[in-house]
Amino acid sequence: MAGGAAAASAAPGDAEDAEGELRQLVVGAGHHGARLDKALADLVPELSRSYLQQLLAQGLVRWGDATASKPSAKVKAGDRITVEIRPTEQSQAFRPEAMPLDVVYEDDQLLVINKPAGLVVHPAPGNWSGTLLNGLLARDTRASLVPRAGIVHRLDKDTSGLMVVARERATMDALVRMIAAREVSRQYLAIAMGRWRHADHRRVDAPIGRDPRNRLRMAVVDLGLNAGKPARTDIDVLAAGPEASLVRCTLHTGRTHQIRVHMASLQHPLVADALYGGVPAAGLSRQALHAFRLAFAHPVTGVPMEWKAPLPADMQAAVEFWGLRYNPA
Repeated sequence: MAGGAAAASAAPGDAEDAEGELRQLVVGAGHHGARLDKALADLVPELSRSYLQQLLAQGLVRWGDATASKPSAKVKAGDRITVEIRPTEQSQAFRPEAMPLDVVYEDDQLLVINKPAGLVVHPAPGNWSGTLLNGLLARDTRASLVPRAGIVHRLDKDTSGLMVVARERATMDALVRMIAAREVSRQYLAIAMGRWRHADHRRVDAPIGRDPRNRLRMAVVDLGLNAGKPARTDIDVLAAGPEASLVRCTLHTGRTHQIRVHMASLQHPLVADALYGGVPAAGLSRQALHAFRLAFAHPVTGVPMEWKAPLPADMQAAVEFWGLRYNPA
């Protein structure tokens, strides 16, 4: 992780309150004319460049008698620089945090977890703590020995449902290969806005990339004009009403926001999915998407395995509100 050397000696708590280590540096002739952040990364090699840029942004780097803030500033031979190596939120992100986890299966090689809506899977800007990764590190000391605590695929923060987590490196590598080879079956239940206007079975085979008009979203794109990757989703209608429809989505690829983008491309955005045109309704304030089924051959034993997670309470209440009758089996 970024800044691991600094974080190791820091006590838990707010980064603003943590004591730092002062590092005195002198720019040598070999770095004359180099960018400040590049020179710092070479002079303090145990810390990443991105971590040092955070220290610059926090005003923790002094260049002569002044506070340095511009990573692109050019240094000169003989310049004296003082770096206060203080833990940042990012550098402390990979720490154990006890939290309740709904573990539906566990063996020596892997876990299957039913993630609730609202739980972020992996630390990222704006969510450096309180993530599933933090909970996994607290639950199992072995998790710290596996990259990303064994997380091999992700669900969006407001998507609920089943995820597999590796407990050892060999299992993680095997699961990553299986997902890439499409040997892991992942199915979702979703509530789409409006009366269904397509066939009861619909295959969407449409590439997905960054939306050229809004970089915060993904979109179906023309690969001749925009960067993107092939994406395929099978959609089956389970129950349809005048205001909403319950559908089952089967992923054949795993692109960012794939189901949300493909459903929006059909003019049926998910209920409460504001990013792609959905609006809150029937008590739902998060996108109506739940990973209800996960199946694969165990990466060590080869035994076929399958898990299902029923609709969470908020989606079940919406289904009942709209009278969407279906057979959960």
